[in-house]
Amino acid sequence: MSTLLVKNITKLITNNEKSDTFENGAIYVENNEIRQVGFTEDLPQTADVIIDASNRMVCPGFVNTHHHFYQTLTRAVPGAMDEKLFDWLVRLYPIWGELDAESTYISSLIAMAELILTGCTTASDHQYLWPHGASLDDQIRAANEIGLRFHAVRGSMTLGRSQGGLPPDHVVQTSDEILKDSQRVIEKYHDNSRFSMTRVVLAPCSPFSVDESILIESAKMARSYPGVMLHTHVAETKDEEKFTLQRAGLRPARYMEKLGWVGPDVWWAHCIWLDESEIKMMGETGTGVAHCPSSNMRLGSGIAPIREMLDAGVKVGLGVDGSASNDSSHMIAEGRMAMLLQRVAKGADALTIQETLDLETKGGASVLGRDDIGMIKPGMAADFIGIKLDTVEFSGGACHDPLAALFLCTPPKVDFSVINGKKVVENGELLTIDLKNLISKHNETAKRMVSKYPVPERFKLV
Repeated sequence: MSTLLVKNITKLITNNEKSDTFENGAIYVENNEIRQVGFTEDLPQTADVIIDASNRMVCPGFVNTHHHFYQTLTRAVPGAMDEKLFDWLVRLYPIWGELDAESTYISSLIAMAELILTGCTTASDHQYLWPHGASLDDQIRAANEIGLRFHAVRGSMTLGRSQGGLPPDHVVQTSDEILKDSQRVIEKYHDNSRFSMTRVVLAPCSPFSVDESILIESAKMARSYPGVMLHTHVAETKDEEKFTLQRAGLRPARYMEKLGWVGPDVWWAHCIWLDESEIKMMGETGTGVAHCPSSNMRLGSGIAPIREMLDAGVKVGLGVDGSASNDSSHMIAEGRMAMLLQRVAKGADALTIQETLDLETKGGASVLGRDDIGMIKPGMAADFIGIKLDTVEFSGGACHDPLAALFLCTPPKVDFSVINGKKVVENGELLTIDLKNLISKHNETAKRMVSKYPVPERFKLV
């Protein structure tokens, strides 16, 4: 048995049911489980590994509920900077069609590194195109190496350009190919046990990129295995609403409800264009939401009604979304954006500091169907982060309220991170990978892929 002690914590924010906090707090861990939480003087004084958290705030690790790791290769790409969703996709799909196993692996590592360094300890990713031998195995290998708790999402698309879809034909798959590989990755990797580091999710990309049959069959398959959840994009843009109205005579949320894509084993990304009855339906069925404020602003998609969702009892977590529609995988910054965006739309009290923390932690855990992360208390997974408080960005703020400073002041990176009872970040540096060498490889891959598809004439500066 290995033990870990974090002591002398200036401000320990447990985020448990009572919102307990401790000054000069401590956490005692055995293997990957939190065993004791309290004041430093009341906990064991020795352990195999000891972290002195003086001048640090410690809180639960953050949960990212929606991302597209491969898009780190196409951040800030000319021709996709000022476009709405559909035009943005048309520009980027050919580039993404160059993905292979190695670029999937490298881009996943970069995304995971940025997430971990900014507070994330559990992440979900939604990759839905698998050309040139790329597979979910490449992402899971990256997560195992870097030490991230990972919900690996086996996404899919069936409608290529020749079938009226947006992507090139060579990046879509047949229903038989999708279902065969979905079964393979579930049976090879899915672990539904408590403290599991790898779970598999099935996720046809969106209502406008797959046949109706793959939505139905994916749901049937997922529900034949314990703990395999379902995920997709829903109600992100008005264009999507137009598509489902023409296709099925229903708005996106009602279309998904008709297909059985609601319930506690389902979460949707975005959910911007919902009406009051649809929000109520989601709350009643336990359907979760991944809120992606930065991406929604970046693409001009709209403002999701998060305040209304929370009031209706909808499970809501945060997602940084793809790094080509956010260009960032900064978890702390995403919480700040979520808070500010609701306040822009609905007033200064529309989303509180505590509610923002809940979205980052307990909310995300509930969306992913987990009851073992999101809080610091005995019996929970040992996933937590430490933030330095004696920095220029926090000066004059953290001395009053460290948690408020986290979301109101300049978003920092973490000083340390513990995931599944193991130190993954120390003194602001990743311990598990050679980040400098990885960045070099990632940049080379990004330049090679993008260079094959010059900026279309209509995007060039005059």
